[in-house]
Amino acid sequence: VQLQASGGGLVQAGGSLRLSCATSGLTFKPYAMGWFRQGPGKEREFVASISWTGSTTNYADSVKGRFTISRDNAKDTVYLQMNSLKPEDTAVYSCAARSAGSARTLDIAYNYWGQGTQVTVSS
Repeated sequence: VQLQASGGGLVQAGGSLRLSCATSGLTFKPYAMGWFRQGPGKEREFVASISWTGSTTNYADSVKGRFTISRDNAKDTVYLQMNSLKPEDTAVYSCAARSAGSARTLDIAYNYWGQGTQVTVSS
């Protein structure tokens, strides 16, 4: 099973980025997906999650109204659209897959993890 996150980069505050997480080696459709991040000197924290149908999404309070998680089951890919970025959003962003289809906010609920992609927001 492989999860490959991409789309990170350096952006100015107020800018936007779209992260992608392509999966392989698993039957994508029944899996719930999540995005987590770990900033410098910080613990890993939940960002967003989406159920296997896409009908249920969850967001951390810090990103509500700015970030949108979505998925394309035909492409085995989950996305994170990040708008109005702030310097405090700077982190390594990782995607994760959960074999049970319901979206969850705790990292221990996820079975597979990908390597992250760096997002740096300058002030």
